[in-house]
Amino acid sequence: MASEIAVNHREKALAVLKADADKIMKLIKVQMDNLTMPQCPLYEEVLDTQMFGLSREIDFAVRLGLVEEREGKELLDSLERELSALHDAFTTK
Repeated sequence: MASEIAVNHREKALAVLKADADKIMKLIKVQMDNLTMPQCPLYEEVLDTQMFGLSREIDFAVRLGLVEEREGKELLDSLERELSALHDAFTTK
């Protein structure tokens, strides 16, 4: 019974982290879809703040043993690749 509860908590934690990562991904996609708009420092600040918040959430979940460090790193790495692509798109435009 205790192991079932632990698995359930892990699944919920990972689902919450993935949902938060998806929100950030949507922000990135909106910005990429609107490259004709001038670069917006406020938008970049929001993305940076969201990424920082997610990294803290992941760190907390890892420390509680709810998420493996590898899983958290994969989530952040995926978002960082998208942010890098967004940055590259702006600098080459």
